[in-house]
Amino acid sequence: MHLILGTAGSFLAILCLAVLMECPKKHLPYAGIVGAVGGGVYLLSLDCEMGVVIASFLSALVIAFLSHTFARGLHAPVTIFLIPGILPTVPGAGMYRIIYYIMAGENGQSAYYFIQTLEIAGMIALAIFLVGTFFNVLKQIQMRRMK
Repeated sequence: MHLILGTAGSFLAILCLAVLMECPKKHLPYAGIVGAVGGGVYLLSLDCEMGVVIASFLSALVIAFLSHTFARGLHAPVTIFLIPGILPTVPGAGMYRIIYYIMAGENGQSAYYFIQTLEIAGMIALAIFLVGTFFNVLKQIQMRRMK
C-alpha cells in the first residue's frame, strides 16, 4: 500500500514542482508520470533491500530514460521532464543530516551521511550521463543510416 501512496505522492509533488517551474501545461502530466515512475522505482528498490545508493541509481536511470523518450516523442527539451522528475531521488534528507550531526558534534554520523550523499549524487549524475550517451549514440546511428 505504501508503494502506491508513495508513487501517487511523487506524481502530485512533481506535478506541483513542474507548475512552479513554469513547465508548459501540455507537458505537465508527462512530467508527473516521470516523477511517479521514478519515485515508484526508488520505493520498490528500497523494499527489495537494494540500499539507498542503488535505489537512487535505478530511479535516476528510469527518470532519465523516460525524460529522453518523452522529449523525443513530444518534441520538447529533456530538461522539462528531467529536472522536476529527479526530485524524488535528490538526497535532501542526507544533506540535512550532515548539518544536523555537525551541529550536534557527532562527526562520525556526519561523515557517514556526507559519504552516502556524495555516493547518491554521483549515482544520479552517472545515470543521467549513461542515458544521455545512449540516446546520443542512437541518434548518430540513425543519422548514419539516413545518409
